Amino acid sequence: MTVDAPTPPPATSSRRKRVLSGIRPTGALHVGNLLGALDSWVAMQDEYDCFFTIVDWHALTTDYASPGAVRQNVSDMALDLLAAGISPDRSTLFIQSDIKEHAELHLLLSMIVPLGWLLRVPTYKEQLRELSGRDLETYGFLGYPVLQAADILAYRADAVPVGEDQVAHLELTREIVRRFNSIYGSVFPEPEAKLRAVARLPGVDGRKMSKSYGNAIALAEDLSQARRRIATMVTDPARKRRSDPGEPTACPVFPFHKALSSPEQIAWVEQGCRTAGIGCLECKSVMADNLVARLEPLQARRREFAARPDTVRQILDEGARRARDIAAGTLEEVRKAMGLA
Repeated sequence: MTVDAPTPPPATSSRRKRVLSGIRPTGALHVGNLLGALDSWVAMQDEYDCFFTIVDWHALTTDYASPGAVRQNVSDMALDLLAAGISPDRSTLFIQSDIKEHAELHLLLSMIVPLGWLLRVPTYKEQLRELSGRDLETYGFLGYPVLQAADILAYRADAVPVGEDQVAHLELTREIVRRFNSIYGSVFPEPEAKLRAVARLPGVDGRKMSKSYGNAIALAEDLSQARRRIATMVTDPARKRRSDPGEPTACPVFPFHKALSSPEQIAWVEQGCRTAGIGCLECKSVMADNLVARLEPLQARRREFAARPDTVRQILDEGARRARDIAAGTLEEVRKAMGLA
């Protein structure tokens, strides 16, 4: 593979819908991100006018005390996204904080968002429980859905690729659009949810795979270490002995097979698990082989991009320029609608 400097994407047809999606640089990207989000991003690049952003301000809502880590995570994430197949020739890749219009739109939208809307977001209380060791009683953490809405609306995105657990966030954005348009006139479209085909994957401990929980398999992880961690993954809790039959749908390993394995291998797992014809280690070994086969070429591409930091910076700068041009036009209309022009 040759790492080339970016060229502007071809002019998009007026019929091509625009999508916007972002990802928080709170740690290394992991397999759940790849199969749950990045694969769908890559597939959309030829069909949509794609804007993908590394949302570093969102990372500060939980990691405000570690700005140095966020900065390093941004660099690592850019490499992961490019290695996964995000192409500067087919989409716009940029860092959120490079576009100051996001912050201004966040401020203006916050003037009309009732506090109760934010308190009822399901993941707000869930994250407070899961990240109980951090002081998250801040406005930034409570108000991040408004910043998320600003990210989307700055580009007047038609659709947002989301998992089922994020639909409530997007519905809040749609409510903000309806409220804004009812007060100031029709400025924003209501973005539609584009649900991802792959459900969220469990981590090695059986919980949702998350950078925050420390249970993820990173895209850049040493593959020998990844195999060892997979070997320790929890399985069907009812299958205590090798001779006990199991239930694949109750096992955290099975979603990986559905995402990575061939139909024949999936059938082998289902039949072998339910009849105790195979052991859990056999099942996990096949899954590990398939995961390694998927990550090896990605890691090779990542090393090539890492060897060309100036090219990566150029890609991000060009993406920011494209994004800024559109966001600035949106803010001009917002200020005019709100009487601030």
